[in-house]
Amino acid sequence: RLSKEGYQIINEYNDPPNENFPDHDHDSDELLVVLEGEIKQVIGPVVDVYFAGEDIPALRNALVTKSGGRRVVLEVAQHLGLGRVRAIALQDTTGLVRGLEVLDTGGPVTVPVGEKSLGRLFNVIGDPIDGKEAPDAPRLPIHREPPQFKDQRTKAEVFETGIKSIDLLAPFIKGGKVGLFGGAGVGKTVMMQELIRNVATEHAGYSVFAGVGERVREGNDLLHEMTETGVIDKLAMVFGQMNEVPGARARIALSGLTMAEYFRDEMGKDVLFFMDNVFRFVQAGSEVSSLLGRVPSAVGYQPTFADEMGQLQERITSTKKGSITSVQAIYVPADDLTDPAPATTFSHLDSTIVLSRQLASLGIYPAIDPLESNSTALAPEIVGEEHYRVALEVKRVLQRYKDLQDIIAILGIEELSDEDKQLVYRARKMQRFLSQPTHVAEVFSGIPGVYVPVAETVRAFKEILEGKHDDKPESAFYMKGAIDTVHNDQPTGKVHTRKESV
Repeated sequence: RLSKEGYQIINEYNDPPNENFPDHDHDSDELLVVLEGEIKQVIGPVVDVYFAGEDIPALRNALVTKSGGRRVVLEVAQHLGLGRVRAIALQDTTGLVRGLEVLDTGGPVTVPVGEKSLGRLFNVIGDPIDGKEAPDAPRLPIHREPPQFKDQRTKAEVFETGIKSIDLLAPFIKGGKVGLFGGAGVGKTVMMQELIRNVATEHAGYSVFAGVGERVREGNDLLHEMTETGVIDKLAMVFGQMNEVPGARARIALSGLTMAEYFRDEMGKDVLFFMDNVFRFVQAGSEVSSLLGRVPSAVGYQPTFADEMGQLQERITSTKKGSITSVQAIYVPADDLTDPAPATTFSHLDSTIVLSRQLASLGIYPAIDPLESNSTALAPEIVGEEHYRVALEVKRVLQRYKDLQDIIAILGIEELSDEDKQLVYRARKMQRFLSQPTHVAEVFSGIPGVYVPVAETVRAFKEILEGKHDDKPESAFYMKGAIDTVHNDQPTGKVHTRKESV
């Protein structure tokens, strides 16, 4: 039976209170029945709790305790027997001692959902971390089943991004999963921000950003940049920062995904879900597994790794009401693609976007590598016969140009055949035309951003391949949107050139 002090702790956790704990008259003698336990052992972020009665909390239930006026939330991970459960802390356990009272909340961790969560920053348990009051919004548990097969949309449908290089060569699928590979300084953040902006303005959709093991600085930068570009009211953000306990980093992706699911299922929106970084999600799960005493599997990863990844990825899908399309930044340890972390992630991806440092150094943004990037959606039955043929021909021409670069560097372009010369000139124009001014970078570049529909992109590259623009200089194609804006004039921006190394 719950005391008034215990009720206050529960009520603080459920602020606003959820249906498990209805309004309670503090002046009455009525008591609420709740499982009450006691801390028996604290080993870092692992806490063992003893419950004296016959009942114990279910797996994944949230437990709450208080130490020095600070509330700490735990999640049940194991049943040890004889009334003892082992829980993983979702917050710092500093100050927790044996004998402290622990209360079962009666369900999993919940987070606020709906439009009132937009423009806000939350932690793993749904508490605001942006210095503002908690929103008066409904809350949903972070552990949920994926949509049933009968509710999913079986027809593959292309998700238009308005970014030429993506839409032409590595198109997104609604409800698909996109892997984003890129190091520091190649434009990964700008691309994510542009996608958020395009979804908000062109699709009237929402975005959710989950910072999994993110640096605090990056979260702060994202908040201010999204505010400056005017799309903050279409974006919800959750952060499990890299200084937090492994339980928080292992669950923060589920918190963000729960918010995205509400927009999809209850509001019928097409949602873009960003997760940065997938490797840190895996790493946090490995830490939790070690703390729970599980025997590690290959390369030290948790034995339940594939299952945990599947539970997360299967919730990212299209339904008949809306879709969640995810863009997942992926770190590859030691550039080893056979490492279990990236290797298991690859099996879930529909598209792969690789950002090239060489293209970024040439000033070609977005610096998407047209040969390394690919998508399962690039098939005639999904994108259409013409789109498919044009994309394959663009890749063929760019690949042939890459093969000829050594010959050009050694002997010069004049030694090539007339056919190869023509191919090289067209390849350079296509390479520059794959650049595109973005809305979020407009304040820095001074070039107005453009959104290019897929049909316009396909038409443009088809005309370049057919030679309709052979009379125009390469520089005229740099930082342009539609092909109709390419004229025999000076470019609006400057592309850096190197001796035949492009």
